[in-house]
Order: sequence, then C-alpha cells, then structure tokens
Amino acid sequence: MIRQTIVVASLVTLALSGTADARGAGAASRVANANRAALREPARAGFVQAVQVYPYSEGALYRLFAAPERVTDIALQPGEAITSVAAGDTARWTVGDTTSGSGSGKRVHILVKPYASGLTTNLVIATDRRVYRLQLESTGRTAMAALSWTYPQDEMLALQRQREADAAAAPVAGGLAVDRLRFDYRISGDKPAWRPTRAFDDGRQTFIEFPPGIAVGEAPPLFVLGQDGQAELVNYRMSGRHYVVDRLFGAAELRLGGKRQSVVRITSQASRRRETGHE
Repeated sequence: MIRQTIVVASLVTLALSGTADARGAGAASRVANANRAALREPARAGFVQAVQVYPYSEGALYRLFAAPERVTDIALQPGEAITSVAAGDTARWTVGDTTSGSGSGKRVHILVKPYASGLTTNLVIATDRRVYRLQLESTGRTAMAALSWTYPQDEMLALQRQREADAAAAPVAGGLAVDRLRFDYRISGDKPAWRPTRAFDDGRQTFIEFPPGIAVGEAPPLFVLGQDGQAELVNYRMSGRHYVVDRLFGAAELRLGGKRQSVVRITSQASRRRETGHE
C-alpha cells in the first residue's frame, strides 16, 4: 500500500513537472518571438556614410555588429544626458563613454568593443529622454563604425508646435480697425481646457480667442442665445485660434460634452447695458 502511494505521488509529481515545463517552454517561445519582431537590423538605406541611422521607436531592439580591436560609436541625441548604462557581459566587452561638442550641441557617445569574435550580449542605455536597447554581436572582421537615431515623434511634435505658433501669429482678420475694437465681453461658466481667454468685436464681427491648445483638441460648437433665452446655432469659422462670427450678439454659449457637458457663456456687457438702459 505504501509502495502504491509512493508510485502515485511520483506520477503526479512528474505530470505537474511536465505541465510546468510545457508552460515555461511556451512562455520562452513567446518572449523569443517578441524579441525577434522588435529587432531592427542594419539596412542599406539607413547608412549615412559609415553611420547606421535607425528611426527611434519605443520598445524596439537595435542590432550592433562589432569586432575585436575596433571601437563602435553609439551617438545619442544632442543635449541628451545619460542616466545609466548597463551591459549583460562586462567581462568580455568594454563599454565606455565620452562627449563631443558643447552647450546645446553637446553629444554623448557610448563606445563599445568586444575582446573576441562570436560573442553576443545586450546593452541598455537610459537617458533623461528615453531608453535605448541594443543587441550586440561580435564578428571576426565586420564592425559598424557608428550608429545613431532619428526621432520621428520629436520631429512631429516640433512641426505641431510650429503650426500652432504660426496659427497664433496669423492675423485674425484683414482690415480690422484697432480703434473700433471693443473688448467689453464677460466670460463665465465652466473652466474646461478650451475656455476662451477673451472676446471682442469691431462693430460688425465678433471674435472669440482660445488658448493655443484649441488647435489639437476638440473645438466646442457655438450657440447664440436669443431674446427668449433659447440657443440657436450660428455661422462662424476658425481662424488660427479664434472663432470669427459674422454678426454681433448679446450672449452666446460654447458647449461640449455628453452627460457632463461643459458650458461657457460669453456676454456682451455693452448689449446688457443697452437692455437695462444704463448706456
């Protein structure tokens, strides 16, 4: 009876062990597949002279080929500062750093060199802007002289900021007579991110000025309030970060949202004074 119990226990242990091994093999396979999919290899179109230029993407792995007695230069973005550098194999790889340039053009260079061919390891470079993850491989002769990155996301943000600046600097409308502008409008109600900074008119058109972020966010529709307090849509157009309304109004509302709607009211103080007979 004791022997049977031991045999059964042994079989259960083997079964559980086999299940755990299968789970581990499956997980390891998924990790390997993910790493292969994330790996970026040197491409002919990516070389600028002897420098391989990779487009930076968060989470990607970048291949670096090195060779004994040759130093490969990893050039970071100008102005970027190192937080830490870690290599998987520090016994058979030399990793150092230096800088070039000065001021805003100062640039960090990570220098790597293997002691022998046929070695593989990884390198992680953390900076104040991002993290670089590299797969290092040493060959008998072939070594990359240098590698660096382009930064598509940074470039898109720079273009977006430039467009916003250009839009903010653009004139609201042509032919505006400065001496006829009236700024006596009151803005009240909720305080969403898009809340206007001011409103004014030139006796013919009304202009509603928004913060710069209106260029990238959702713009609220404008409703003019009639004498009975009922809201009605009005024709207007966007010019830079201004709404241009081809009429004057006593009161209007900007509304955005579903159940928890944000409402901002714009009231002409001059119109209110006329209604109360205080003008």
